[in-house]
Amino acid sequence: MPFLSSTHLRSLLLTGSVSFAVPILLIGLVALVSLLLEQIPFLQQIGDFSASNVLQFLQVFGNGSALEGILVIGVASSIVGALFDLFASNRTATPH
Repeated sequence: MPFLSSTHLRSLLLTGSVSFAVPILLIGLVALVSLLLEQIPFLQQIGDFSASNVLQFLQVFGNGSALEGILVIGVASSIVGALFDLFASNRTATPH
């Protein structure tokens, strides 16, 4: 019996993909809302402050590059999601 069957491998790839995409989409949504707030005159300072903080946060993880930072967060989340999926599938597997 192989360690990873095709269903386990499919589940692992799906979990890894979703775990990669969700933090990127959430951070992108926060950045988009911040940029939209900059366009409203009385919320411009709040939008500018939050957009610069999001970029600084991403630059911390990306060694100065926001794009690299968001990719690092996505890859780390993907690894954690895949490890959790492996643990959960191993935990629920019935012994033969």
